[in-house]
Amino acid sequence: MRRRAFGAAVSAALLILTTAPAQAHGPRDPHARVWVTTVDRAEQLHERAPVAFRHGGSPETTITVDPGTRYQSMDGFGASLTDSAASVLHRLDPAARDRAMRSLFDPREGIGVSFLRQPVGSSDFTATAEHYSYDDVPAGQTDFALKHFSIAHDQAQILPLLRRARQLNPQLKVMGTPWSPPAWMKTTDSLIGGHLKDDPKIYDAYARYLVKYVQAYAKAGVPIDYLTIQNEPQNRHDGGYPGAAVPVPQAAKVITALGPLLRRASPRTKILGYDHNWTTHPGDVGTTPPGEDPETDYPYRLLDSPAGKWLAGTAYHCYSGDPSAQTALHEAYPEKGIWFTECSGSHGENDTPEQVFRGTLTWHARTLAIGTTRNWAKSVVNWNIALDSTGGPHLGGCGTCTGLLTLQADGSVTRDAEYYTIGHLSKFVKPGAVRVASTSFGTTGWNGQIMDVAFRNPDGSTALVVHNENDDPRTFAVAVGGRSFEYTLPGGALATFTWPRGLTSDLDLLPIKGATATASPAGETPGAAVDGDGSTRWSSGTAQEPGQYLQVDLGRTQWLRRVAIDSGGNTGDYARGWELTASTDGSHWRTLARGTGTGQLTNVDVPLTRARHLRVTSTASSGSWWSIADLRLYR
Repeated sequence: MRRRAFGAAVSAALLILTTAPAQAHGPRDPHARVWVTTVDRAEQLHERAPVAFRHGGSPETTITVDPGTRYQSMDGFGASLTDSAASVLHRLDPAARDRAMRSLFDPREGIGVSFLRQPVGSSDFTATAEHYSYDDVPAGQTDFALKHFSIAHDQAQILPLLRRARQLNPQLKVMGTPWSPPAWMKTTDSLIGGHLKDDPKIYDAYARYLVKYVQAYAKAGVPIDYLTIQNEPQNRHDGGYPGAAVPVPQAAKVITALGPLLRRASPRTKILGYDHNWTTHPGDVGTTPPGEDPETDYPYRLLDSPAGKWLAGTAYHCYSGDPSAQTALHEAYPEKGIWFTECSGSHGENDTPEQVFRGTLTWHARTLAIGTTRNWAKSVVNWNIALDSTGGPHLGGCGTCTGLLTLQADGSVTRDAEYYTIGHLSKFVKPGAVRVASTSFGTTGWNGQIMDVAFRNPDGSTALVVHNENDDPRTFAVAVGGRSFEYTLPGGALATFTWPRGLTSDLDLLPIKGATATASPAGETPGAAVDGDGSTRWSSGTAQEPGQYLQVDLGRTQWLRRVAIDSGGNTGDYARGWELTASTDGSHWRTLARGTGTGQLTNVDVPLTRARHLRVTSTASSGSWWSIADLRLYR
């Protein structure tokens, strides 16, 4: 974070900068490249003409990108090369298969998939007639010495494809997740249902089983970067496919046995906990046996347990709750990472292909591509990377799932909406990129606004992913430092903008967490203006009149050079006239600036000022309501 020296005395002169129309650009102005996918498939990761950054601002709703404010680093984006997906790809002749693989993993010719979550043994998406683990023995027998351990099943199709994927994208990361321990370790003596047997020898054997998997895959040319001990440990449904309920105490015992072994055998491999939904699914609560705790705070308990020291963080799925659960966990355990590791596209029985593509594109865009990453996810991972036109093959489980690619009955390979929602990230946001601050006005629950997330790549370039939640076209601006451009996206469209290094801001965004606000009239939720979330707002609830105000207590005295008064996505509800005043004690106020509003974002630049309290007052009338979605401070 940049810091600037300053003195106690400040000049009495005022410098006021309000958002003005952007100036005509010159030949040396930086440009952003643009790729767009539309809900009608007219454009599918289609590169449009570049757009120039110009000096100045815009009256439109403005996405303000602040490269100096950084959040989580990114590991990658992708899906799972399941047994079913491998089977589907192997139905293609070698040339067609390689084209499909290039379309997925090649960063130039394809979308550069950079993260795979691989089942450890069988899942519901299994192409064989029977489910399997890597240590299957006849019913009633055990194998504590793991003499029967073998990954031979994967040698035929899965591992060759994984090795090819790593050739195409050497930055690819691989995560391993078992759907079930071997049957002989479980109370059911079956891969389906049940628990691990509550026996220290079983916990030790399962830990060694997982280490042997990591070692065997590494020897086969596929190092494992991340490992969980159980897919969806709260899922007690018998869906006809492998699964196991693993309560927190059992998970902690496995992980504390696994951690030291894995550190010695494969230091690169990090353990992630949970690997289940944002919130405990009501069905999982309902199937909790009498007398057992449904553990609706599972990830918190696991991180608080003795296993916590061995965990790099927590993995989440999409089938219950919403991404805000990730931020809640991050705030409780900021030193632990968060990975988003599974969500399948799906369809209704009578949905048309057009409905499936549109619904999947828009939901995945706002909830996964943007929603999870704005809530601290270091990865975005879908379920199957490829399926056939029947949604299979599968052995139990989901009959309506979709993949990134589909092998059609005529032998052609088509690209599904998930190919594009992942591609808008994986092709442009490189492993090691860091999410940076950007104002966003849409919600995962849908409010019809512009929603976005921004990243700074290791080479200094920026990638900005933008989704228009509205069914109608929306025009917006993108601003970095003193430059901006305007753009219009069709309804429902997803876009990625990239620009080279060099565009920066000479001001630091100041944290105001804990600030409080009051307003007259109170209107709608004054605190929403200072919650750092552009999708919420304070609104006057009535036509603008002189004397209306929003007043903020920052909680402590701060030095500032700029106040951004951002009215967000509700076009036209900016103050037609305004006055900015400041105070250190809440009683004695001094005027910093006055001006006329010209658009949704007003940047007020002042000499270096010390203040704890700020007040923005309306000085003009308008039939429009007055809203402030985000009040930001800079130094």
